[in-house]
Amino acid sequence: MTCQVVVLYFAKSSELAGVRSENIIVPQEITSKQLWEKITSLHPRLCIIQDFVVLAVRQEYVAIGDEVIRLHPGDEVAVIPPVSGG
Repeated sequence: MTCQVVVLYFAKSSELAGVRSENIIVPQEITSKQLWEKITSLHPRLCIIQDFVVLAVRQEYVAIGDEVIRLHPGDEVAVIPPVSGG
């Protein structure tokens, strides 16, 4: 089964994607790596930050890897790029 989720882009990821948010359709069970690949297929420029980016699903951090995520319609997926500061 598939569901629609809201992807939120922050800082550099928003700049690279050219949007702040969008709805996408994904499988309800998907690995975080597959989810990232779906997002980068829509916005290939995001690939330049993939080694530094973190995803957050329902406001919980998820490392990009083989961990299976169970998504529900309307869930928020945040793309959080590297943060610099001092």
